[in-house]
Amino acid sequence: MSYRAPVAEMCFLLGEVLGAGRLAETDRFADATPETIEAVLGEAARIAEDVLAPLRRAGDLEPARLENGVVRTTPGFAEAYRAIADGGWVGIAAAPEHGGMGLPVTLLTCVGEMFSAANMAIALCPLLTQGQIEALEHHAPPELRALYLPKLASGTWTGTMNLTEPQAGSDVGAIRARAEPRPDGTHAVSGQKIFISWGDHDVAENIVHLVLARLPDAPAGTRGISLFLVPKFIPDAEGRPGERNGVRALSLEHKTGLHGSPTCVMEFDAARGWLIGAPHQGLAAMFTMMNNARLAVGVEGLSQADAALQAALAFARERRQGRTPDGTEAIIGHADVRRMLMTMAALTATARAICLDCALSIDMAAATGEEAWAARAAFLTPIAKAFGTDTGCEVASLAMQVFGGMGYIEETGVAQFWRDVRVTAIYEGTNGIQAMDLVGRKLADGGAVGQKLIEAIEEGVRENPGELGASLAAAARRLAETTGWMAAAEPNDRFAGAAPYLRAFALTLGGHYLLKAAATEAEAGPRTALATFHVRQLLPQVAALCDAASAGAAPLYATDFA
Repeated sequence: MSYRAPVAEMCFLLGEVLGAGRLAETDRFADATPETIEAVLGEAARIAEDVLAPLRRAGDLEPARLENGVVRTTPGFAEAYRAIADGGWVGIAAAPEHGGMGLPVTLLTCVGEMFSAANMAIALCPLLTQGQIEALEHHAPPELRALYLPKLASGTWTGTMNLTEPQAGSDVGAIRARAEPRPDGTHAVSGQKIFISWGDHDVAENIVHLVLARLPDAPAGTRGISLFLVPKFIPDAEGRPGERNGVRALSLEHKTGLHGSPTCVMEFDAARGWLIGAPHQGLAAMFTMMNNARLAVGVEGLSQADAALQAALAFARERRQGRTPDGTEAIIGHADVRRMLMTMAALTATARAICLDCALSIDMAAATGEEAWAARAAFLTPIAKAFGTDTGCEVASLAMQVFGGMGYIEETGVAQFWRDVRVTAIYEGTNGIQAMDLVGRKLADGGAVGQKLIEAIEEGVRENPGELGASLAAAARRLAETTGWMAAAEPNDRFAGAAPYLRAFALTLGGHYLLKAAATEAEAGPRTALATFHVRQLLPQVAALCDAASAGAAPLYATDFA
């Protein structure tokens, strides 16, 4: 199945719907003109389509393997990764003083979608490095930034995040890995970490691990966690990989999907590590990386939705089964197939707009220093992660349904989209945790930021009134009422309705973006058709979701499941 990067759609969304032209009006991103954006995305599309996509199926059929203590990746992966690194794509948003391009996260988000849609297993490697770059830029001491950031930004070295342990998944405070001070100021890091994506491989000359561990005097819980930089090879005096450190991959996980991405069980045996940030403050430093990764993982979900939609459309145009009401010979003429394809398209378009709106807000916060932009980005992050990945899972499943029996047959390759994307709703904070974050931390201001987003939706309706706008306005009012209820409710009552609340917010935002897109058409066209479908078929769910969101926790505890 061939993949075509949606460059034109991305440029339209950025320019006509989200107002990304504001980036070039700032000093920080003055070079991010529409012409530059289009040129950058065009070149990224070439890499995605010509280099990464042809290896997607190979990664599934010939997974990474552990041989004699060394992880060997799928044939062709090393060369493909080299094309990413040599093109400067790893450091696209990294600071120029450390070898990065300094371009907006908005462009990184578009490139990330294309690379992941083409080959999610490969794209996960630079994604993790990009998150580590941001963490080190914010928290590492100057000497470590000077040594490691140029290597990471160039893609010469890659980065990982080591958080999870067998007894410590979502409960980060249960981490047991230890770090003992050494006389030279470094630390001996010991412990085992699991589920470490790209924890070991053969595509780059060194691997830099960020590891959460406890110092000897650490208090219990999350307040006692520190962060350490632990390289696979300790750099020598010239900054080249030198002595092998006390870290190795014990085994590779056998996974449902993402077979080409090596997911490792890592052992740290008195490995030399350097403290990042203040002692016992490692979780705050790690969350710099995780917040970056949460948007990126939402984009992973979006990417698989778009790739699956493309595959389903191509199949539906060719597959012939029965007579169709409109005389079309292919199954795309059947009403139920149309329903599935329109649902897939509306959800994918909504997820893309949310992710890019979040990325643009991050960039505007960085460029202007305005707290309002930062608060908007923070509010949108859990929505982007959870709705983006839920969309990936739902659209990939619908793609299999469009394929019918052939979708369940591995030779068609469509099932790989679902198998690859399913983990995105789990890692980097499960989607339940994202929803709890939304109604917990993000509504701690009494719902002020959420209400401002709703006011922007209502303002859009005033600019584009009509029947569809009236339906969107009604959904926005219902969402505003539920936001007020959530902000005043007891914590567990909020958590009980967190997931439906997040989806209600996402679907309402989707109506807003799609109606703005439709307003650019001089006469009704495909954008109007998609907006109409979303408002009439998906937006009515908002009222029911809001009812569920404000039902409280009592119904969930009425049965003991004995």
